[in-house]
Amino acid sequence: MASTRQGRDFIARHGETVFNIARRMQGDHPHTPLTRAGFAQADAMGAALRELLGPKPKLTLWSSSAGRALQTLAIIAEHLELDWHQVRTDDRLVEIGMGDWSGRYYADLEREIGTFLDREHGLYTRAPQGGEWYDAIAARVSGWLADTDDDPGDRLVILHGMSGRILRGVMTGRDVLPQFDAPVAPDLPQGSIVRIEDGVETVVHRGTGRGAAPA
Repeated sequence: MASTRQGRDFIARHGETVFNIARRMQGDHPHTPLTRAGFAQADAMGAALRELLGPKPKLTLWSSSAGRALQTLAIIAEHLELDWHQVRTDDRLVEIGMGDWSGRYYADLEREIGTFLDREHGLYTRAPQGGEWYDAIAARVSGWLADTDDDPGDRLVILHGMSGRILRGVMTGRDVLPQFDAPVAPDLPQGSIVRIEDGVETVVHRGTGRGAAPA
C-alpha cells in the first residue's frame, strides 16, 4: 500500500563508535559508545539541521533503540533546541543481526572465512547461525513505516548503515536486488543525513565517517 505521509523524512546514520575503530562486527549490539569522532559527526549533523530547519522545528523524533543512535540524537536535539526525551524508539530500526559473527574482529573473520563483504555493493554476506538477511530487514522497516504513516509533519529518524540503506530503499521504491532480496539505497558515510519527500531522496549532509562495513 502506498504511503500517505504528508511530511518530509530526514533519515540519518549515527556517528562513529568504538566498535568501528576497533574493526569489530557491530550488528545489533544494543550499546557501543560513540568515539570523539562520532560525537564530532553528530555535532556537525546537528549544525547542518539547525541551518536547514532553524531552532525548535516541528519534528517527530525517532531512533533505533541502540545506544549509539540515541547518543547521536542527543547531540542533534541540543542543536535544534528539542527535548531528547520526546524521542520514540523502535527495535525494528536496529542494525542487521550478525549471528555468530557478532562482536568478532574483522581480521579474525577474514582469516577464517575470507571476505565477509560484497565489495561491489558494500553489504555483508550472509552470516551463519542466526544472522539476519536483508529481506528480513525490509520486512521489519516496512512494518515500522506502515505503523507510523500517520505521523504528523516532518520527522527525523536516526539509525544505522545497513538497516538505513534498506529503509531508504523501501521509502524511495528502489528495485529489489535479487542477490540480497531487498531494495538497497546507496551507501553513505557515518554522520550523513538524507531528506526523503514524495519518494525522492536528497543528501542534505554528507558525514565524514566511514562507509560500507562499519555499521
